[in-house]
This record gives sequence, C-alpha cells and structure tokens, in this order.
Amino acid sequence: MPTVSSWYSPRLETEVSLARWGHWGQPVLLFPTAGGDAEEIERMHLVGALSPLLDAGRIKLYSCDSVAGRALARKDGSPEHRCWLLKQFGEYVAHEAVPAIRADCGGEALEIVTAGASIGAFNAVSVLCRYPHLFRGAIGLSGTYELARLLGFGGNEDYHLTAPIRFLAGMPEGQALDTLRRRFVLLAHGRGRWEEPSQSWNMANALGSRGIPNRVEEWGEEHDHDWATWREMLPRQLDELL
Repeated sequence: MPTVSSWYSPRLETEVSLARWGHWGQPVLLFPTAGGDAEEIERMHLVGALSPLLDAGRIKLYSCDSVAGRALARKDGSPEHRCWLLKQFGEYVAHEAVPAIRADCGGEALEIVTAGASIGAFNAVSVLCRYPHLFRGAIGLSGTYELARLLGFGGNEDYHLTAPIRFLAGMPEGQALDTLRRRFVLLAHGRGRWEEPSQSWNMANALGSRGIPNRVEEWGEEHDHDWATWREMLPRQLDELL
C-alpha cells in the first residue's frame, strides 16, 4: 500500500493527492494516464512490475492525480479552460509536488526522473522541458505529445507554453536550454493496436532539433497501447536511466 498525502492546490483550485511507494533510491515521478488518479499505477500493476527496483532500493516511486488529463478525457469546461489546466498542472508539479517529494526525501535538492504513458508521457516530457533544473531525465511510453485533437481546436497560448512539441522550436538560447541539453529523454512505443509511432518520432525530432539528447525505442507489433506493454517497458527504461 502506498503512503498518500493530500492537500488543496491553489494552482489547480482542487484537492490533489501524491502517493509514494518505497523508502529510498532515485525519486521517480510517474504520471497516470489521462483520467487516472495517484494510485492508478498500482491498480494497473505497474508498481508491481517495478517491485525489483523498489525492493532493491534503487527507486522511490511517486505519482500524482492527473487533474488536467482528467479534464481532457471528460471534456470538462471549455477548450480554453482545459489548456489553462494543462499549464497550471505543470506549475503544480514544479511548485507543489516537487517540494513535497524533496521534503519526503529529507529535504535534499534531488533531481527527479519523470515517466508516464500516453498523456502521462506528455506530462513527463513537458515538465522536464519547462523546468529542466528540477529533473534529470524523462521516459515517455506510447506518448501522445500533440493534444490538439483531444482539445478539439488548434490550441492557444497556454497550450503553446505547455506542449514541448510546440514551444521547443522557439525556446531562447540561455540557461534553461543549456540545462536541458544535459538531460536525456527516452521515448518508447509499440507498433500494435492504438499506437501512434509518429507521435514519438515527432517529439524526438523536436528535441533533437534543439540539441537535446534523446532516443526512440521501437517495440514490435505485439505491443499495443496498453498497460501490458508499459509494464514490460518501464522497468527496462528505468534500469537504463538509473
């Protein structure tokens, strides 16, 4: 069973939860899929798949509610409101979830690894690119990195500021981009049902065009856009990044 903390987020204007598994090791923030809560990854047996890394003390695993993803899945509010939530979700991660993780790790200014599947992959890559000083790398599994179709329109300024596939091209030279060039992004996808390999390749091209180290790992046609695939992928990807 995880240890769960909850509080009211002024940035998201709702109650949020942060769950933790393990007691020591590299902190990993694993985002849920679109409508998932902080404990989704346990119900879908992803925590169990990571148990060798947890039991060996190599990772300390965290997950938070997918507030913006839930709004996308349910089509809550206007498209503009959903874009605002995407932007605010990153602010919540940087200014609320990360400090909570660091406090739980003894107050150390540790760099966190982010990971996620589908919309979770979008969040994992987005927060790394927006706040590279807080994170050391990202893993995106079967990622959906362009959300215009889910939003129902082409996006606005809030979305542009949130989606790395949009904002990286115009990211100015400077400290943030220099830091990002010292990070690593691992993108994996299958070629089975419901997968969109072009999403990962387009994201990789956006990263590579700015000199940000990354690699796409393509799995076979037997690997669908589904939890069975991600349970197999993620332990291998994390083992590489640790």
